[in-house]
Amino acid sequence: MPLHTSMRGLRCFCVAAECLSFKETAKKLYLTPSAVSHQIKQLEGSLNQALFIRQTRAVILTEVGIRFYQEVEPIMQQLVNTVSEFSQSERMLEVSISMPEFFASELFMPKLIGWSSKYPNINLKLETIKSRIDTIKHTDVSIMLSGKQQPSADVYDLFPITYIPACNASVHAELSLQGFKALTQVPLILHKARPHAWHQWAESVGFDGFQPKQIIQLDSMFSVARAAEQGLGVALIPLPISQAWFDNNTLQSLFPHPLYSHDRYYLTRHTNEQQRPEVQLLIDWILKSFHDESH
Repeated sequence: MPLHTSMRGLRCFCVAAECLSFKETAKKLYLTPSAVSHQIKQLEGSLNQALFIRQTRAVILTEVGIRFYQEVEPIMQQLVNTVSEFSQSERMLEVSISMPEFFASELFMPKLIGWSSKYPNINLKLETIKSRIDTIKHTDVSIMLSGKQQPSADVYDLFPITYIPACNASVHAELSLQGFKALTQVPLILHKARPHAWHQWAESVGFDGFQPKQIIQLDSMFSVARAAEQGLGVALIPLPISQAWFDNNTLQSLFPHPLYSHDRYYLTRHTNEQQRPEVQLLIDWILKSFHDESH
């Protein structure tokens, strides 16, 4: 004869086995005591075994009831956990990430296209850092530029940075035929975090006697790029992070010689919580985005 046992009956049994009172079981499950009693009787009928000894004010598990509870309770608990896990997967989750302002606008935002449709229940909280001296808020993940290797299981190498001399179209037309000496006629722009970058570039290309007319240091890479775009002078622009400025002809490369550096962008995971798979989903998304671009 097939066994037909309701989940409600099993749930009633497990709760009753724990509190040894049909009345208390009814309160916990928001049922009436008679409904609980009916579920238990149906279960006992299906098993053809008595699970409880009924007394005036309480119930006691039979030996069969004890063994049945020991077998069923772990299964019921696993079922509750599984239902809870799937229920939580539909709730709104949040992952926080910090990164330099220029990186966020030039690379990160475009690479987020498609994230919302694939992970509609994961909100992103983005904190941007305007300069290296800014106080960094704690976030689940961060992206930072560093000239030192970051050996750690929680650190991922994204890509290296090179710097290229660039300016707007009108400055380019004025200087492009003059060779390296053109750099002695206009202000040279760079990020203040690399104050010697122009001299390093000149040395790397063999420009002897390099004496710039003026060097302007700015505190953000966006300001450096904007200054060059507006014709203030020639700037050392980082690639590949600024590639869009060249693609749309906002900036033009004055010389093809790049300055190679030890600077690389790294992604770091700051949270070790194993129960937050959404953090790893964002990391995987970022890593795949940069992998796809480099191939």
